[in-house]
Amino acid sequence: MLSRRIKSSAATEKVLPKTENSGVPVASSMLAAILGIGAVSAAAYIVEDVTASSVPPFHPKSQRFDQSSFLGRFSKMLLACDPRLLFYTEAQVRESQKLLESYKDQDSSMDRALWEAQRIVNAALHPDTGEVIPRPFRMSGYVPYNGPICVAMVASTSTPALLFWSWTNQSQNALVNYFNRNASSPMSNETLAKSYAAAVGSALLVAFGLATFIQKKYPPAQAKALLRWVAFPSAVIASSLNCYIVRSPEIESGVPLQDSNGNIVLEGATSQIAARRGVESTTASRAILQAPVYFLPPALLSMGPLSRLVASKPSLSVPLTTFLVLTAFGLGLPATVAIFPQMSEIPVKDLEERYHHLRDPVTQQPYTTLFYNKGL
Repeated sequence: MLSRRIKSSAATEKVLPKTENSGVPVASSMLAAILGIGAVSAAAYIVEDVTASSVPPFHPKSQRFDQSSFLGRFSKMLLACDPRLLFYTEAQVRESQKLLESYKDQDSSMDRALWEAQRIVNAALHPDTGEVIPRPFRMSGYVPYNGPICVAMVASTSTPALLFWSWTNQSQNALVNYFNRNASSPMSNETLAKSYAAAVGSALLVAFGLATFIQKKYPPAQAKALLRWVAFPSAVIASSLNCYIVRSPEIESGVPLQDSNGNIVLEGATSQIAARRGVESTTASRAILQAPVYFLPPALLSMGPLSRLVASKPSLSVPLTTFLVLTAFGLGLPATVAIFPQMSEIPVKDLEERYHHLRDPVTQQPYTTLFYNKGL
């Protein structure tokens, strides 16, 4: 298997244009990146438009899509990751917020507009704090800001390049994890700094360790080919560590629990058990996300018409890789996040003792299941 990968990478080397001779096709690669981002936006537009006629009546605590199914969660996350949401100004976001506040005064003809207003607000404002999330760290900004970094990591064939892009990638990931955490759990600047240092440091250590091992074990030609495969395991390990370390303070402080109507069941109390589940599930989704980014584009480029096209015009290799990586990233992100519901449920029997005997104030029946925001 290893020899086959080396041969495959060597073949790819022959296809890729030599940087020292022809240089990287910057203009066509930028165009490919724009097209990749556009493909993700187009997918979100299609889903929103196709489902527009069947939107449920709007309520701020309900969902446009069925969150008990993967398809419903994927549709919600795809619309949340739509890069077009970055174009809304803060003033437009606040206008959408005002529209949502007056939802009781609107008739059924406004349901779609209200769902769209909620999407615009949720994309820009943190659900716990209401603060504006900087564009590079929003879920809608993940593809245009982090996608090109992933392309650079995939293309890295030297240790310095791999380390630089790994640092850039994990720095951006750390801030995305921070700004999309469950902010009901406070986190000091000191804790954030320590978490960032540990997350990025571990990412660089993994990348450097794997690259050094390969360069010492194999001849230069084979080592250069194999370095293309270092990006994937280092990204999986580093992204997982990054997410877990940055979000780990939540485990210590815990997260508040809600009933099915979104009401806090025990004011002032938090659950460390639910917090741990939320952090672990988010960490798992970050690890799984790396698979479509690193495996799908090479697989598509090695088969059928794309393979023949690249063989006949090697200069298209980098732009096509850029387009495929960004598209795979943009569709893979909502798919992997959708594996676990954002508002996750947990049986009361699995929680701390203080939650075991709580009753619904309306029905007076004991709670059997409670809910928590796992973050994104």
